[in-house]
Amino acid sequence: MLLDGGLATELEAAGHDLNDPLWSAKVLLDDPEAVAAVHRSFLEAGADCISTATYQATFPGLTRRGMTVAQAEDVFARAVELAVRVRDEFWAAARGSNRADRPRPLVAASVGPYGAFLADGSEYRGGYGIGAAELDAFHRRRWQLFAAGPADVIAAETLPCLDEVRVLARLAAEAPSKPAWLSFCCRDGALLADGDASVAQAGAIAAESAGVFATGVNCTAPAHVPEAAAALASATSKPVLAYPNAGGAYDAITKRWDSDTDRFDWEHGCRSWVRAGAVAVGGCCRAGPSAIRRMGAALAGGVSSAPGAPRLPGGAAGR
Repeated sequence: MLLDGGLATELEAAGHDLNDPLWSAKVLLDDPEAVAAVHRSFLEAGADCISTATYQATFPGLTRRGMTVAQAEDVFARAVELAVRVRDEFWAAARGSNRADRPRPLVAASVGPYGAFLADGSEYRGGYGIGAAELDAFHRRRWQLFAAGPADVIAAETLPCLDEVRVLARLAAEAPSKPAWLSFCCRDGALLADGDASVAQAGAIAAESAGVFATGVNCTAPAHVPEAAAALASATSKPVLAYPNAGGAYDAITKRWDSDTDRFDWEHGCRSWVRAGAVAVGGCCRAGPSAIRRMGAALAGGVSSAPGAPRLPGGAAGR
């Protein structure tokens, strides 16, 4: 299964300035059709799942911008409705190769970590300085909205520390009818970004939740993904997702990445992730539609996955 790529960095490539605490959510507010165009480009490239522009949209962030709670709720609802509309229009119009042997694409409601709200690069290092109760209060209302909405799945992404994994696993268990995946940001192939826990520990905790159908690794340097994916595949019987960034370092001040994306071999990379145990692959920051298209072509002939690797039954949500 193919996931999409980096929505925010595609918006930047189209000329939008994302140097803002709301990041891609700023464009969601200012120019929603630009977000729709990126969703559409990933679907046309072959993505079987697109993620909403809500990674950095939070109740504290939106109310700090002057919105009421009701207005913030409307932002989340409109973000999901936008992605669902684009998916439905694409699927209705798709012909030929866009429909052949392809499941109806899914819409994932993106949930960023607390570090994304801080907008200081904390998702790449953890160490928030708050406890489980504060993390629960931060995530709960947004999670409940997505669980009650029309998205097919909830995607909790770039989680750098075990405390946040535990909190989101509990929230997923409270709403098991809306399947969720939990994906981790890693400093290397073995450890979460904060360095205090292993990828395998995080995967095992997430997989114990009745609401979590898959675990993954994302926005991590591609070189670390085979080891991290293998660790997750060994720690849980649930499907493993792999969607790294294109490498390099992120500057939280300028909101920019520092290296050329053309040097990464997405074709070879995605095959190595599948061999390590991943059953869904895609990209994160600076993985555009061309990267997704190249991964699809590389996997079209099939590749042997790890022995006993679980399959996604007709799409991530079991369609």
